[in-house]
Amino acid sequence: MPLTEAQVAAEAEILDQAERTRTQARQSTTVHPDMTMDDAYRVQAAWLSLKLARGEQLIGHKIGLTSRAMQAAMKISTPDSGFLTADMVFASDSTLNAADFTDPKLEIELAFVLATDLAGADLTVDDVLDATDHVSPAVELIAARTHRTNSDGRTRTVIDTIADNAADAGIVCGGRQIGPREVDLRWISALGYRNGTIEETGVAAGVLDHPAKGIVWLARRYAEQGLTLEAGQTILAGSFTRPIDIRAGDEFRFDFGPLDSFTLAFS
Repeated sequence: MPLTEAQVAAEAEILDQAERTRTQARQSTTVHPDMTMDDAYRVQAAWLSLKLARGEQLIGHKIGLTSRAMQAAMKISTPDSGFLTADMVFASDSTLNAADFTDPKLEIELAFVLATDLAGADLTVDDVLDATDHVSPAVELIAARTHRTNSDGRTRTVIDTIADNAADAGIVCGGRQIGPREVDLRWISALGYRNGTIEETGVAAGVLDHPAKGIVWLARRYAEQGLTLEAGQTILAGSFTRPIDIRAGDEFRFDFGPLDSFTLAFS
């Protein structure tokens, strides 16, 4: 049976409190083992409603689990998605407090900023590019409001991750913005350094063979629900590197070659 509205609201409140108190909570599926993906997205939507009621503003969406390796690891065959609010946007070349986030990591991505609305069940990559104002180098700050591994060794499932806003905690954009057809986006590459040591490299084609394909997936899924990706929104297209752990005192540099580089530090 689907979760009741009361159960959905209770799970959203637990995640919200975990984030606000910087204290990880138990996984949703430990209490609701039959929870479905639809239930998880309902919890995520209820959590967003809590944030909007406090005055936060929805500014976009993130797409995750876009690589075959990550889908296999999470035993899923499709990407997942989460929301972005204005409070989740952080400046490049700045310093954040690592303790403000629970089990934080960084992933290297591209961010698409839409010039026009995007909706429809038959969208293509060209439709996404037509609707895009510009593309920016970016990193996603991910966090786990529920334990990645419980004390009994149980690891959280993709259902837990989706309920937890697909692990999204923030976005940082930097480097040089480009037009959606200025270069072949598939071949944008990046190097991720922590404290001067290279940790990850990747190329944007690792996202479903084209970073815009995740946005096609998201727009189609939203169209099924009568929803639209809106002009002005930022869409994180999906990581093309593995997550990089964050520790207090770390200094990161993300080098996108011709698209320049930017830094991020954690105290």
